[in-house]
Amino acid sequence: MVTSPKPLAVCVFCSSSGTIDRRYVDLAAQAGAELARRGHSLVSGGAQVSCMGAVARAARAGGARTVGVIPEGLVSVEISDEDNDELIVTPDMRTRKGEMDRRSDAFLVLPGGIGTLEELFEVWTARVLAMHAKPVVILDPTGVYDPLRELMRGLTEQGFARAKIWDAIGWTDSVPEAFDLLERSQPRIEFSPEDYAETQL
Repeated sequence: MVTSPKPLAVCVFCSSSGTIDRRYVDLAAQAGAELARRGHSLVSGGAQVSCMGAVARAARAGGARTVGVIPEGLVSVEISDEDNDELIVTPDMRTRKGEMDRRSDAFLVLPGGIGTLEELFEVWTARVLAMHAKPVVILDPTGVYDPLRELMRGLTEQGFARAKIWDAIGWTDSVPEAFDLLERSQPRIEFSPEDYAETQL
């Protein structure tokens, strides 16, 4: 095991879908193994299925502590992972996200669906608004999020988003680089109300 200068509680947002290509489940397992190798702990969605299950199993196999957070309405649907060192059942999705955020030092986003996107945008927006200084990194080796990247570039060009959104996130196609970015000191993002004021015509 390689221990980083500061062990992190890394929150991994990823898919619970059973219909995705196996390579995404394998990617989640690789991320879990690398997390453990570097001496970090895992915070995840608390399910056994798909990528969520894969990242937790690989992390535990490498000796990492894992914490799962799952809403009670999804316990039977996503099948809660009882092998977590700690399994927290919340009343709803909003409470789940808040608990995951509270327990995490950094956020790693793998390919996923609308739930993963919701989680991504919440922590990304909060980072841009200087509501937290935790690293946010997208790991996307196959280009699933390329259309999202182009959308955000277009929104920036048209003035709907500020250029500082790119200071608030890392983007990589490499598992080791993803963790390098998570472990790196983050740029300070200053909140300026003028940044978000409407253009004066």
